[in-house]
Amino acid sequence: MPRPVLVLKFGTASITKPTGELHEPALVDIARQVAALRDRYDVVLVSSGAVGAGRGTIRDYRGEISQRKAAAAVGNLLLLNVYSRFFGVYGVTIAQSLCERHHFANRDQFLQLKDTYEELWANGIIPIVNENDVVSNRELKFSDNDELATLLAVGFGAEVLMLCTSVGGLLDPDGNLIRYVPRLTEAVFAVVRTDKSSMGLGGMASKLTFAKLATRMGIRVVIFGLAEPDSIRKALDGELGTQIEPQPITMSARSRWLGSGSLVVGRVRVDAGAAAALQRRSSLLAVGVSEVLGEFSAGEVFEIVDEADVAVAVARAKLSSFDLSALSSRQNVEVANANDIVLL
Repeated sequence: MPRPVLVLKFGTASITKPTGELHEPALVDIARQVAALRDRYDVVLVSSGAVGAGRGTIRDYRGEISQRKAAAAVGNLLLLNVYSRFFGVYGVTIAQSLCERHHFANRDQFLQLKDTYEELWANGIIPIVNENDVVSNRELKFSDNDELATLLAVGFGAEVLMLCTSVGGLLDPDGNLIRYVPRLTEAVFAVVRTDKSSMGLGGMASKLTFAKLATRMGIRVVIFGLAEPDSIRKALDGELGTQIEPQPITMSARSRWLGSGSLVVGRVRVDAGAAAALQRRSSLLAVGVSEVLGEFSAGEVFEIVDEADVAVAVARAKLSSFDLSALSSRQNVEVANANDIVLL
């Protein structure tokens, strides 16, 4: 019987010093705690820090995209060597996995990724994942590792997604830790500060955005810090950090993958009639689309929002946004088949 999957994400601020060098005591502690979790879970470790680790090797570093890519090329090697050394103390072998968005955009590619991870777990190996910053054709700020960790958690049907942060969890306006969140509502988002660490790309708003996606897919999310001894175990057991409850879900694996939002490249707004039809598991017809927001091609995934701009579904397009705009008055043109629509 397959074991539950645990996805752990560590951001740059959690594992590097303010100057960018790797904070080795933090990595030592991560290795110790994660090695102990292998008896309970198949673990995926998503780790930032490559750019921070490598930036000191780039002359006149100013944070330009080419410099970030070069820093990542150096830093990935430094980061994995350190992880390998510290996990090796516990007899644990690690593997590097550099992912790009297209690995999640194509079902066959994703299944190959899944098969590889399952083979690694079968051999007691922990995959350490990072975005492939060196060849990514998107600027890094558009795809942080909170998103990558969430896509992995959703795709693998993880039991728990843990997001490490330098502040230890979700804080209220007075700076007090919010220990338990039954559901991520607008009121919860309203308490989030918009600042972020100087080294990282994400922040609490990013974490909550992807936490909402994960919980909608039935995954428990824990936002925690490393300040206390055995913090990973304690956070996993609900003793510290912010615990965000999963929502009920009955989706198949394919629907979870489609519904993860990994491929969303545009949105369409639908009228009340179309929104109601979707809830009855009907296909989306062009006549129900009131506005096309963003561009997408046939076969890509777009988000469907209602008249109040609330996301109600994601769907795989049968035609491009250009064609949809031209055919919006045609009543019987199918934009997305019911089998390719996942209600949110």
